[in-house]
Amino acid sequence: MRHCNFFVLLFCLAAGSLFAQQNENTRLDFKQFGLLAIQDNGRRKPIDTFARQTLTQLTGRSSYTDKNGRNWSGPDFVLSALLATHDWKSEPVILVSYGKLKEALGLEKTQRRFTFNELANSGALQRIANEARAIKRAEKSLDRTQQEALSVADRVALFARLLDGSAFLIVPSKDVLDPWLAPDPALLAEHYSEQQLAPVLASLPKTMQAYVSGDSFSFSSGSRELRDQLRALSPSVYPSERQLRLEYFYNHFEGFYRAIWLYAIAIVLLLVAHLRRRGSILRAAGVFVAVAGLACHAAGIILRCMIAGRPPVTNMYESIIWVSFAVSFFGMIFFARYRTPIYLLAALPVTSTALLLVFQMPIAMPASIDPLVPVLRDNFWLTIHVLTITLSYAAFALAMGFGHILLFRYARHPRETRADAPMHFWLYRVLQLGVLLLAAGTILGGVWANYSWGRFWGWDPKETWALIALLCYITTLHGRLAGWWTQFGLVVASVVCFLAVLMAWYGVNFVLGKGLHSYGFGIGGESYVATFVIADLLFVAFAVWRYRSSRRVSAPAELEEVAV
Repeated sequence: MRHCNFFVLLFCLAAGSLFAQQNENTRLDFKQFGLLAIQDNGRRKPIDTFARQTLTQLTGRSSYTDKNGRNWSGPDFVLSALLATHDWKSEPVILVSYGKLKEALGLEKTQRRFTFNELANSGALQRIANEARAIKRAEKSLDRTQQEALSVADRVALFARLLDGSAFLIVPSKDVLDPWLAPDPALLAEHYSEQQLAPVLASLPKTMQAYVSGDSFSFSSGSRELRDQLRALSPSVYPSERQLRLEYFYNHFEGFYRAIWLYAIAIVLLLVAHLRRRGSILRAAGVFVAVAGLACHAAGIILRCMIAGRPPVTNMYESIIWVSFAVSFFGMIFFARYRTPIYLLAALPVTSTALLLVFQMPIAMPASIDPLVPVLRDNFWLTIHVLTITLSYAAFALAMGFGHILLFRYARHPRETRADAPMHFWLYRVLQLGVLLLAAGTILGGVWANYSWGRFWGWDPKETWALIALLCYITTLHGRLAGWWTQFGLVVASVVCFLAVLMAWYGVNFVLGKGLHSYGFGIGGESYVATFVIADLLFVAFAVWRYRSSRRVSAPAELEEVAV
């Protein structure tokens, strides 16, 4: 309650300019304010990051449009909620997307976002969430409704902490291991002297007043001054200016979003050049744009690694951006080796689809950079194991993209495609690379399991499905070498076997939700994945039907030619 009183007091100091703010503060420059450091979820980060993640976690979007049609960015939303310049408790902000949960809570099924007042006062939500917590403490499995109820309850709790100011932990602690503090004078007096606090408690109201009045210059200068004063309180704990600016640049550079657009342009250019068959200029332009997309993609990953201080190995979001990069990278390597753009036409759509998927599911696959759980810290074998396994996923994803191109060609001209030996050879090479990486990654996973859990193999669901995927692809390669099936069988297997990879990669964590790899568990995205799997199997079935039909038609003609 003390936090609430203090921030309401700050608002009252600036209330005289409230009406001017409603129209003017959309023109404020939030950069300097966004560079203030805050402690959130065990990490010190810029407020810009905290605000973006908070708005996304609450609404499922990176920006929010209120009932009056005004668009709010993350920092603007956080400050407005903190100072109560808008009736946020009556604004439909909090995302509830699962239909069965909405039915259990008596909410409108067609609506996706609801007000804080509706959800905070919902006895049904509290009951389901409490039941879910009790089941979780008993280490039993939760059903989807209970999982979603916990997520919504967490959003309500986050919004409550934002409204009362207790989430606004911008005052650094004296020791790096101690929690940071909200700027409440009564609370801060227990840790800092009045003389130390005086500059901070003078600058903070001025900065807040500048925000409320829409004074961009004073808001920026006040935020910069406040940042310097907060750093002066505890210079060894407060993040350096370089760290804050690096993460702010990463947020606004949006390398993965830029990469999507560049990949899409490259796909169009390469496809047109491929269809025209003589579009050498278009092909060169497509390759150049693809390289630019790959550079933006790589820059985003490098910046993220510099901020986190570790490789991208901790959650589904990071694994997807890493695997999608590796798919394009492998495509570029094979293009350079065999001088055929078909590899890029196979790789770039897979990469673009994967990146679009994470942008479409920010709740299921949050982009936050979180501290590692203990089992993942300072573990060389884990890093090597995960990177190798995910590189194998990238090779198989490239083979899957290649397989789709060949299946499409089989569906159009089966006889011509059967005679295209180079295409099948290239596919075989990609599958070999994937099997090599997956086998090595699985063995390294056993080494890590022995190091962390004291046993090399334990039939954990993640381990089991990795082995199933490996056996599927080994059988595919061996069967082709032994003559068990034709080139067409290899193409079909390159697509169908990827479903085993999908199960090992996504299904174990998001569908089964069991095993020792619990740090990667999540919920959501089932409808997207199920749609892809069903559509893909239907496409494969159509291609098989076309292939068999063509063989039945061509067989009599070949016999007639032999007789003649």
